[in-house]
Amino acid sequence: MSNDPRFFAFLKQRIGLDVASVGEAIIERAVRQRSQVSQAQTADEYWQHLQRSHDEQQALIEAVIVPETWFFRYPESFATLARLAVARLAEIKQMRALRILSLPCSTGEEPYSIAMALLDAGLAPHQFKVQGIDVSPLSVERARRGVYGKNSFRGGDLAFRERHFVEHADGFHIADRVREQVRLQVGNLLDPGLLANEPSYDFVFCRNLLIYFDQPTQKQVFDVLKALTHVDGVLFIGPAEGSLLGRHGMRSIGVPQSFAFSRQGAPDQPEPAFVPRPMPAPPRSAAPIPLKPRPFSTVRPHGVPIKAPPSEAGDLLSQIATLANEGKSAEARAACERYLNAHPPVAQVFYWLGLLSDVAGSALEAQGYYRKALYLEPQHAQALMHLAALLESQGDSAGARRLQARAARSERADSESKR
Repeated sequence: MSNDPRFFAFLKQRIGLDVASVGEAIIERAVRQRSQVSQAQTADEYWQHLQRSHDEQQALIEAVIVPETWFFRYPESFATLARLAVARLAEIKQMRALRILSLPCSTGEEPYSIAMALLDAGLAPHQFKVQGIDVSPLSVERARRGVYGKNSFRGGDLAFRERHFVEHADGFHIADRVREQVRLQVGNLLDPGLLANEPSYDFVFCRNLLIYFDQPTQKQVFDVLKALTHVDGVLFIGPAEGSLLGRHGMRSIGVPQSFAFSRQGAPDQPEPAFVPRPMPAPPRSAAPIPLKPRPFSTVRPHGVPIKAPPSEAGDLLSQIATLANEGKSAEARAACERYLNAHPPVAQVFYWLGLLSDVAGSALEAQGYYRKALYLEPQHAQALMHLAALLESQGDSAGARRLQARAARSERADSESKR
């Protein structure tokens, strides 16, 4: 039932989701779950129910979109925003409030992080307003509640929680002074009327969304984002999306780890030379995956065995690595699908799917999987290296250099942590 292409087409039409970006297994699992809840016995029965019920359509979208976010994710983006906001206010002589857009805003962690960062930078409440938009009514309602559990607070520096939250029995409640800076609404970026009558925004956050679309939809969405961003504004994107913007005339503002782009940005900063660290060799009994060399590429992909924790999920990850390293691509891909059917998605599975697609010569599919791995784990070294090699082979040298620089920084950070 669940692999019926009608459901893939429905999600593509409604929210622009490209099935290759997440893998069929995630969508199939969501369709099975909703079919069971709806007590549908066949694919046709559930399809008819889906067509009749707006609530069920939204429920299926909610089942596919699993929010994965936390406060101050990619912290350098918020530090950069604060510096740029102070400069922008001076530039416009404080004649109006700054306008910031967070789309998709998910369950609110990002727009509230924006507000906290600007308040902490000394901006007064009347100097800025934040607009948060998401396609999911459930996510927007959770954002409006402003109550968060411990999973929304990650990293070592949680001092902001003491300043901007009050702890209660049901979780951490965001302070009214932060909540009042943020306006939240339900909206679809593919809706041509979205924000049609609104002035442009000084800063737009649209992170980890473009990677879920095929190339025509990416172009459509980019055109919308460009129209929403002030001509002198800055667009913040996800760590795996820089090369996509580069192809459309946007340039990095040159602040490492900020993932910030502008139409009139400074030229890209020189990238440090990238010398990949030798990867662990596969077991002697396992032949490495034979990867096709790419012209002008200095990165040589390797099959890398995983040292997984002793668990059912860990065992399956180890099995995927073994099958891939033995050249059993079909079996390895099937094991990846089994993992995604039974467990929450992890970067390593999408990395293997990318590698397997790479070996099979499916460059666009591989690129989608590598970007998904980087969404889940932005500093995944192997995904960074392989995606860089893929972009280089496609002629996107600037995008490849950016990824190589990130991989180099990841390698240095990993080496320093082990000293």
